[in-house]
Amino acid sequence: MLQKLGFAPGFNKQVTETGAEGQWFDGDNVRFRYGSPEKIGGWAQLGDDKLTGAARAIHHWDDNAGIKYAAIGTNRILYVYSGGVYYDIHPIRTTLTGANFTSVASQPTVTITTSGVHGLIENDIVMFDSVSGLTGSTFTNATFEDNKFMVTSIPSTTTFTITMDTNEALTPLSTAGSASVLCYYSVGPSQQLGGYGWGTGLFGGITLGPATTTLQTALTNTTGTTIVLNSSSAFPGSGTIQIDNEFITYTANNTTTNTLTGGARGVDGTTAATHTAGTTITNVTGYAGWGDPSSTDFTINPGLWVLDNYGTKLIALIYNGKCFEWDASATNAVTVRATVLPNAPTASRHVLVSTPDRHLVFFGTESTVGDPTTQDDMFIRFSDQESIDQTDSYTVRAENTAGTQRLADGSKIMGAIKGRDAIYVWTDTALFLMQFVGAPFTFSFQQVGTNCGLFGKNACIEVDGSSYWMSENGFFTYDGQLKSMPCLVEDYVYDSINDTSRDLINCGLNNLFGEINWSYCSEGSDVVDRVVTYNYLDSSAERPIWTTARMNTVSGKKVGVPRTAWQDSAVFNRPHATFYDPDDNASTDVTGNTDGITIYYNQETGTDQVDAGGVITPIQANILSGDFDITQKRSNTGQTVGTPDIRGDGEYVMRISRFIPDFINQTGDTQVSFTTRMYPNSTPITTDFAIDATTTFKSARVRARSVALKVSNTGTNQDWKLGTFRLDISPGGMR
Repeated sequence: MLQKLGFAPGFNKQVTETGAEGQWFDGDNVRFRYGSPEKIGGWAQLGDDKLTGAARAIHHWDDNAGIKYAAIGTNRILYVYSGGVYYDIHPIRTTLTGANFTSVASQPTVTITTSGVHGLIENDIVMFDSVSGLTGSTFTNATFEDNKFMVTSIPSTTTFTITMDTNEALTPLSTAGSASVLCYYSVGPSQQLGGYGWGTGLFGGITLGPATTTLQTALTNTTGTTIVLNSSSAFPGSGTIQIDNEFITYTANNTTTNTLTGGARGVDGTTAATHTAGTTITNVTGYAGWGDPSSTDFTINPGLWVLDNYGTKLIALIYNGKCFEWDASATNAVTVRATVLPNAPTASRHVLVSTPDRHLVFFGTESTVGDPTTQDDMFIRFSDQESIDQTDSYTVRAENTAGTQRLADGSKIMGAIKGRDAIYVWTDTALFLMQFVGAPFTFSFQQVGTNCGLFGKNACIEVDGSSYWMSENGFFTYDGQLKSMPCLVEDYVYDSINDTSRDLINCGLNNLFGEINWSYCSEGSDVVDRVVTYNYLDSSAERPIWTTARMNTVSGKKVGVPRTAWQDSAVFNRPHATFYDPDDNASTDVTGNTDGITIYYNQETGTDQVDAGGVITPIQANILSGDFDITQKRSNTGQTVGTPDIRGDGEYVMRISRFIPDFINQTGDTQVSFTTRMYPNSTPITTDFAIDATTTFKSARVRARSVALKVSNTGTNQDWKLGTFRLDISPGGMR
């Protein structure tokens, strides 16, 4: 007898495959529309460039002339994409003139000597300008002019090395030539790492500090409560540093003068010693002595951007750093770099432009503007209305609307997003609403949730007046009421997530299909490689629709929908997203790159992954049902009658003699598989069938107590959307 197969939409991974009877259990690269599963849409690379580093933020906007822009912030460079071209608009920290070059015979290393202290650290980006006087060498003026390089090492405060694409094959340079060195602002590492537990100081320990620099002024073993660094911007406001074998605590960090003050020498059982200029300094804040528990978890913050626009101006914040502006409407804007936003806070965790009132709001920022040592993770500061760069824009006065607020619940502000009627502000423990109310208070602050803090900085989104986010305690939504979201893949996500890479989580809206995607790092991975998706349009309280997907390797290329940054289709008509590959260093614009590359994709186009040059890689999609079995209906006399029921209890063996496929849409070939078991713990047996658009039915010889259905594709130009399959099923006895 022919029996229809029906499965509830969404995955249920909270149970076993046997427990998921009548449901879909697993899959990759699929979505549900109107209750039916289908393969997701493809994506195509935008432009031909491979961007340097890991992209962590995208922002779309357009100018008064209707020109569309996309800002893409990687952990190394801030780009603008427009008209199919990428422009480097990264701000310049300092420009040093009169630098010269030294190369080494048969080696790719070039040493640059600067006329002053450069303040660079490893993996920083530099660009050369006004290069002259290089002759006889493999490396000429043109080799360096207007080209970018990644810093390989820091031998001293006035020297750094870069690695060329080729070896020196001619006459080596010897402090030759002259050039200007444009030093890019540091953003941060591509990864987020953490540690906790028992510290060991010098006895068997390891150094976990993310920030390193060099000593600018020498220290003796008896003096030096003030320590001058070549760059202190990546160091906390107070903490502990390691120089050689000595630990030194400090109470204040002036990033303007790169000076640590309030130093205490030889702490944690170490001894005060003499240190020469140029010695490496490492941040070891949070370290504890042997036998003492660490007071706090230690986290290496990744290089993140926060992006928004104030009219035609791009507002770009380096996470825990400075804020910059770039005006798209300026003359020849794409040839101009972003610059520091004047008079604004210089150390903040987050920033956004409030609408429609147009205040620039900084979160986790300075209590004293311009003094990064006063950064308070729970402090909020907002500008005067319609004023973001004036001398008094952030000065609280009776005659303006500038103001401040410190939140009470939590230890740090994690993130904030704009909603329809309010700004949602999360700490690590709570949710607050920030609403514009006008004079005299400007904004009101209301706590609307507790024990629901944000799991990662970018793990939240707002959709149609409701916010959705990932918390320590599961998924939540707020639409006027705080609600915990039922999730049938929750254990799968939380049991496998890399807990020390929370700030790499990216939440993106795909409003074309009513989906919210949380991309994250799985356990043991420091690269985004999984995604969990919630369908907010078709979900109900009785049946929430969740799916998951993983990064896969197909024909040697990484393929999958997990993304490091995502922007919906409001400006460009299609979602845009970024993929990061740490193993590909073939950056288009930076020589000597060792920090991986980012590819920028146009999502929901075609059926495959299409990269530069028309290179096509198939998106391999599949969906697997839970096990279904059979019950033979019985009469009151105990005789078997009627039609077998495939929502049974597994008492009877079933026989499947044929099946009739049904696709609402099918392009190319599709594979249908039956996985059979006699018992839940039995070794499964899989039988595969190739299906094309002309296949009417397939004969089968399948016999088992339970069967699972799988539909998949492996090739290019393949697409499918399931209808209602039918199976010819008969009972086969109890054994």
